[in-house]
Amino acid sequence: MSDSARPHFICARNVRRVTALTALTPAILLSATACSRTPGQSGPTPAIQVSTVRDLTGQAALGDWTTDAPGVRRHITSADLPLPYATKSVDIGPHIVPRPEGAWPKAPDGFTVTLYRTGLDRPRQIATAPNGDVFVVERESGRVRVLRGESAENAYTYATGLVKPFGIAFYPPGPNPSFLYVGNTDSVVRFPYRNGDLKATGEAQAVVDNLPGGGRLRGGGHWTRDVKFSNDGARMFVSVGSLKVSVGR
Repeated sequence: MSDSARPHFICARNVRRVTALTALTPAILLSATACSRTPGQSGPTPAIQVSTVRDLTGQAALGDWTTDAPGVRRHITSADLPLPYATKSVDIGPHIVPRPEGAWPKAPDGFTVTLYRTGLDRPRQIATAPNGDVFVVERESGRVRVLRGESAENAYTYATGLVKPFGIAFYPPGPNPSFLYVGNTDSVVRFPYRNGDLKATGEAQAVVDNLPGGGRLRGGGHWTRDVKFSNDGARMFVSVGSLKVSVGR
């Protein structure tokens, strides 16, 4: 039987995907767990669960978060969009509110969302080290934290003194990285790293020191600087948001 023809069995076990939620106070991390059955695995056969796919088209595809759910797909064409300047430009930003009772992320069939870690200071991007440690950047505190294990009972401080950190990546790609790269708003720095390190063993080394930093959206532009490497490790990619957006009519 080909791989495409094999039934996909889903249960709750082992593999973890971690997501940061930054719009909640206090900030928390959630984990979604699932596993797949391997050929020859013994034990009872779990039920096959298939996520319902729902395609939204036309004006229905232009909805907001209230119509979002696992399996929802939006097909938007140029004909569905309003004409330029059909409505006035507005600036209505979000604001933080306490999480309502019973509010919880929706997950596809076969996944269960559980609380992983709370009490973090505005966490942003997450990266998982080859040994399974979870690295999280805290924007306002300028820190990198390390969470270890399924329960993440302890949050270790790996590095401090960063400037609005966002992007985080291990280099070189593969099972044995030598450095941890962090994208500050105005620079890219790196720390010596070996699998299992819970604290940086050396000072931050400047890799790029002239990024246009300081943006804070309203009145300041974009401040986030993501860092990624090509699969072969030959190139580093850094996202740089503009400090000002000018639009002429």
